[in-house]
Amino acid sequence: MSVLELIGNTPLVEVTRLDAGRCRLFLKLEHHNPGGSIKDRIALSMIAAAERERHIEKGSLIVEATAGNTGLGLALVAVHKGYRLLIVVPDKMSQEKIFHLRAMGAEIVLTRSDVAKGHPEYYQERAAAIARATPGAFYVNQFANPANPRAHEEGTGPEIWAQMQHDVDAIVVGVGTGGTITGLSRFFARASPQTEIVLADPQGSILAEYVRTRSVSSEVGSWLVEGIGEDFIPPVCDLSRVKRAYSIPDAEAFAVCRNLLKAEGIMAGTSSGTLIAAALRYCREQTVPKRVVSLVCDSGNKYLSKVYNDYWMLDHGFIERETTGDLRDLILRRHREHAVATVNADETVTAAFQRMKLYDVSQLPVLKDGRIVGIVTEEDILLGVYGNPEHFGEPVSTAMASNLVTLSPGDPVEKLKEIFERGMVAIVVDGEELLGLITRIDLLNWLRRRRP
Repeated sequence: MSVLELIGNTPLVEVTRLDAGRCRLFLKLEHHNPGGSIKDRIALSMIAAAERERHIEKGSLIVEATAGNTGLGLALVAVHKGYRLLIVVPDKMSQEKIFHLRAMGAEIVLTRSDVAKGHPEYYQERAAAIARATPGAFYVNQFANPANPRAHEEGTGPEIWAQMQHDVDAIVVGVGTGGTITGLSRFFARASPQTEIVLADPQGSILAEYVRTRSVSSEVGSWLVEGIGEDFIPPVCDLSRVKRAYSIPDAEAFAVCRNLLKAEGIMAGTSSGTLIAAALRYCREQTVPKRVVSLVCDSGNKYLSKVYNDYWMLDHGFIERETTGDLRDLILRRHREHAVATVNADETVTAAFQRMKLYDVSQLPVLKDGRIVGIVTEEDILLGVYGNPEHFGEPVSTAMASNLVTLSPGDPVEKLKEIFERGMVAIVVDGEELLGLITRIDLLNWLRRRRP
């Protein structure tokens, strides 16, 4: 059996530990596809269509614009069929997706995520331009490719219908390209016209408002959920059968992701958080029991550095801490919570260097008997070992700076600016106890959160 034969026929499970009101909520686990997402389906469908239409042959270059998952699906199919692949992705995509794509042999072009359709740096415009400029290249264009919705009309829809024993009251879906919602809508229009198709949309996207008003808004917001939500109606997207839509804030979507993992053991990606949040809202609004289906579009393994990272969530204000009204509110990683990477004074310079690499930091507090006695930076280590490699084996106390300037929790925020202007590290202590460090990014995040 080929890996490509494992695409589709994903399991469907009922979730029972989330509050779905009177309804029963079922999730189709699309992260069980071999490439880890629902996009494996359309990747196989679109490449098969390109082969039938003789747009590509073995060794051809395939170009696509994607939030990541379509790229992973295309990479999976391309490697099995002998095609080269170039993927254009917006710069807000998770590092896990980018690393995954590169590991599968795809060439990656990063482009701006802060520009709208029509701008030359918009990821779809950039991909189309690259394909036009490259002889023999084929631009997949999932946003306008009819093989995209066909994969769901002929595959995902019939699977759900069979797994739900021909009894589905509503399906809650998001829109990235529109392929899923269009394909499912077309299938259920024939198989079960009474099944309601519900849109889950990130707050800031124009699509939910379009469903409500049937007009395209010129006001586009921003959102951190990846893979769904748009600032235009994709050509392949047919929302004619969608009569209900929910706009889901990032905070709600991320909270659902984390709750789903804790309650059901399902680690879902951020777009799934949006879908399931909308599905739960829909379920709780119902006055009679209904059977509702939604999707786990991809795995949360691709978002470990984001939604499942407490510090990323704190940085973006999605986790609230008790405030103290002083400098402690600016400390992201607190020593009391064992969140500060440190080194003991009697450990070696090598140990300090390795810890910096492990935790991706450029300085470490040096402790002795639990008290801070110094700080060691990358520069300190470099100056010590340059021309003297033996310095790596010496105690870190020989490399650290011990003339520390510390702050107490009650010091004014203005003192941070003075310390940063002197090129120093902001160390906050309470008596002899180290509370933590405040970085320039910590200060910027604090200032951003205070913005009206």
